[in-house]
Amino acid sequence: MKIKHNKKRNTAFVYESIIREGTAAILKGDDETKNKVVALIKKHFQFGSLLRKDLECFRSLYENQNIDRNNSEKILKEAKLEKRLIKPEALFEKQSDLIRDINTALSPQLFNNFVPNYRTLATISQIFADTTTPKNRVILENQVVKNMMQPTAETPAVAIDNVVYGAFVSKFNQKYEEKLLKEQKELLSYYISSFSDNSLELKTFLNDEIHRLKTKLNEALQLDEVKGDKDMVIKTQDVIERLESYASQGVNEAVLRTVLKTQQLTKEIFDDGSRN
Repeated sequence: MKIKHNKKRNTAFVYESIIREGTAAILKGDDETKNKVVALIKKHFQFGSLLRKDLECFRSLYENQNIDRNNSEKILKEAKLEKRLIKPEALFEKQSDLIRDINTALSPQLFNNFVPNYRTLATISQIFADTTTPKNRVILENQVVKNMMQPTAETPAVAIDNVVYGAFVSKFNQKYEEKLLKEQKELLSYYISSFSDNSLELKTFLNDEIHRLKTKLNEALQLDEVKGDKDMVIKTQDVIERLESYASQGVNEAVLRTVLKTQQLTKEIFDDGSRN
C-alpha cells in the first residue's frame, strides 16, 4: 500500500527529528544548537499545548510494546478518540508556527534527519487521516496493533543522519564504534525531551538505568579479569559510588556524560569478558 505522507505535518516525526538534532548537538558540544532545540521544545511541546496533545496521540501507539491484543486495541481506540478532539485548523496553524521556527532557528535540513520508526509514524498518520479509506484504515490499524504486541527487543543501533552522525560520534569518543548503544540513544533522547515535561520521563529512565548499571558493575567485580586487577577494582568501585550519589542530585550534563560513559564501559567489560 503506497502511503502519501507529509512528514512536516506529522507532529511525531517532527518531534523525533528535533530530539535527534538536540542529541547530536550535545555530543558535538554545540551549546548554541542545543539551546535552540530546548527553546523549541519548551515553546511548542509543553504539557497542555496543542502539539503536545497531538504528539501524545502518536506516542500512545508507537511507544507501546509487548502489550496484549485487547489492551492494544483499547489504546488505539482511545488515541483515535483523543485525536478527533483536536481541531484540524488549529493544529495546522500550530504546526505552521513550528515549521517556521525550525526553518528560522535551525535549518530546513532538520526534516531530513533519519528517524528509525519513520514508517510507523507515517502509518499512524494515515490512521488518523480522514482521507484514508475504511479498508486501508483496517489494514493499517492491524499493523499498528501487531507492532504494539511485539516484545521490546535489543535492536541494533542505527545512524541518526549521515552528515551529523560521523561528526558527533568522533567528538564524543574517538574509540567508540560508529554507532551509539541503544541505551545511550534512549538516555540522550529522554534528556532533550525532559525540557517539556519537568524531567519526569528522564528521571524514571535514569533511575532504572543507574540501578541496571550498578548491578552490572557489581557483577563485573566478580569477573576474574576485574578482580585480578587491583586498579580496575578501585576504579569500578569508584564508578558505583558516583552512580549512587546521583540519587540525591538533579539531572545535569555532568551526570548525563558520566552515565553515557558508564554505559559504554559496562558493555566493554562484559564484551571483553565473553571473548576471554
